[in-house]
Amino acid sequence: FAREQGAVAAPTASLHFNDAMLNDLRKNHEIYFITLHVGAGTFKPVEVADLRDHKMHGELYSIPPQTAQILKSERKILGVGTTVTRTIENFARNGQSSGICELFLHPGNPPIRQNFLLTNFHLPKSTLIMLVASFIGLERTLELYRIAVEQRYRFYSYGDGMLVL
Repeated sequence: FAREQGAVAAPTASLHFNDAMLNDLRKNHEIYFITLHVGAGTFKPVEVADLRDHKMHGELYSIPPQTAQILKSERKILGVGTTVTRTIENFARNGQSSGICELFLHPGNPPIRQNFLLTNFHLPKSTLIMLVASFIGLERTLELYRIAVEQRYRFYSYGDGMLVL
């Protein structure tokens, strides 16, 4: 993290992993990296009645060639975090390995490349919770969040994680 200046916040889903965990995962899985400079707009709530009218903030991204090759393949992809997911899906739509990402994923604009998602529990009315709903639908998302509240899961940046399969 923070190898390159530019982000206003950490990609917090990745903070669930320490070096020992990553080394253990590498025994059976390949791990690839991307860079997306998280902007303040990530925290801007959705305030429009029609999701299609929400203007997503632009964030600078870059995908190394080795990661781009995997994304072009037919292999299943687990993205760790909404930042990674937006970058993967932006690449899937425009084929550009660097640029500005303004992609807003929601139930009406679901993922076309990434198969699975590991993320935190996000706040209501956020673009982040809409991204989760883009994978599993709004009704299922609301049901899972109801359970999370009942079970007293921790929400937001340093909260509990969820795996969406």
